[in-house]
Amino acid sequence: MIYAFLNQKGGVGKTTLSIHTAAELSRRKRRVLLIDADPQGSALSWSNCREHSGFTVVGMPKATIHQEIDQLASDYDDVVIDGPPRAAELARSIILSADLVVVPIQPSPLDVWEAVKTVDLIREAQTYKPTIQCCLAINRRIANTAIGRDVREALRELDVPVLKSDIGQRVLFAESAASGQTVLVEQKSKAAKEVKKFVNELGRLK
Repeated sequence: MIYAFLNQKGGVGKTTLSIHTAAELSRRKRRVLLIDADPQGSALSWSNCREHSGFTVVGMPKATIHQEIDQLASDYDDVVIDGPPRAAELARSIILSADLVVVPIQPSPLDVWEAVKTVDLIREAQTYKPTIQCCLAINRRIANTAIGRDVREALRELDVPVLKSDIGQRVLFAESAASGQTVLVEQKSKAAKEVKKFVNELGRLK
């Protein structure tokens, strides 16, 4: 399965979700490749902070991923691609490589409006590869806030499935990343439980 995390808007948590999805799949004994396709290289920098991540991380910010993905994926059960913002050509290549494109969105009106651009790219790619699936993922949701509750209503206009498994705004994500870890090191934490539910739901979309 090839998962791509993509949004033309920056700062929505693509890298965090990519790393945690790869880490959780690896914890489940899957052979996982994480492709850092963002020229900023945040996922690659994260992997360099630790001796063993449990999965392979490579940097590949090139618009030829769709041409090379079969060879890249041949030794793995799952591939996770961390995509860049504001790079339409590279985004198109990533989308064509993917089985499932996950569009992370923070619960704000600006994020909802910007998500339209990414959804349009996905729909364009589906004319060439109809099997590409797409879903929206609410990330960094702040509990018990009106915007956190109302974002789902706003997303209905995009006519794209929205995952039920939200990821909350939790300090543990930032703290674990600083040390080259993930929230999964604290298996009983709310953050770890959210990641597990999130990956479970992605798996049901296969």
